[in-house]
Amino acid sequence: MEPRDGGAERSDADSQGAAGDNRYRPGYELVAERLLQYIAEQNLRPGERLPTEQGLADLFGTTRNQMREAVKVLAAIGRLSVRRGAGIFVASSGGTLADEELAHFQPTDMAHVLMLLDFRRLIEAETSRRAASLATPIQVRAIRKSAQVSLDVGAAMDVQGFARADTLFHDAVADAADNVFLQSSVVNIRGFAAQTDTLLFHGDVPGSLEVAGRQHVAIADAISAGDPERAAQLMTAHIDTTQHQFERKIRNRLAFTGSGEALPDPHHSPGAGLSWRSAQPSPRGPSGVPTPRSAADRKRP
Repeated sequence: MEPRDGGAERSDADSQGAAGDNRYRPGYELVAERLLQYIAEQNLRPGERLPTEQGLADLFGTTRNQMREAVKVLAAIGRLSVRRGAGIFVASSGGTLADEELAHFQPTDMAHVLMLLDFRRLIEAETSRRAASLATPIQVRAIRKSAQVSLDVGAAMDVQGFARADTLFHDAVADAADNVFLQSSVVNIRGFAAQTDTLLFHGDVPGSLEVAGRQHVAIADAISAGDPERAAQLMTAHIDTTQHQFERKIRNRLAFTGSGEALPDPHHSPGAGLSWRSAQPSPRGPSGVPTPRSAADRKRP
């Protein structure tokens, strides 16, 4: 299948995702968002204890029921740990400085999401490039199969089916890159992206699944043809489309909260928060990736 023009795909994705942009957001999701900001502003580290549900509810000027649901959501995505009889804690990390900084990732903050996507762009462009040079025939078949399945279920608007196929596709590309650190990075990126999906999209579809499926097929074709540069460029375009959808969704969230009222902002002061909160993604070249290596001189199935 011939790759589609990125601009046309972006328009398709916009038109299909725009309808749900201004949907009402449940109060507990807004509370969960503010609770993550509070943890960052207070510089709470993994393992540190938070106030009780009632104490947090009083602090945020909300109900205990809403706070309970917010805590459940954050525990489900791995940001909080609730220990019966002990209390609510910031979820523990591996103990490194990087882990502690990442514990303050804000899934609905534009700067944080852009940094995540910038990292994903670098990592997955490289996995695609390496896969085009290193993939075995069996790995190529796995990549092509998962790409085609993602297109089929995407065209049918099967959201859960697409999520499974999308995971299989990106994991298959990372596996073919033959580098355990790149594979681990792809898995970690997906974990952070899932937090944004839960708190920002909450079951909604941010863009066209069929467009994403067509992009997967184009990437798979480039990998199968042994064309590292083409594979990296197509993966970069794929993530650029995702970034555009995320940016639009976050802009609409900032312009429209659903309830029409801002939540109380305890202990907030201008400039509070992490130093990396205002950081911008690093610049990149026209393709968004390092200069690709030459393609492997061999045929693909």
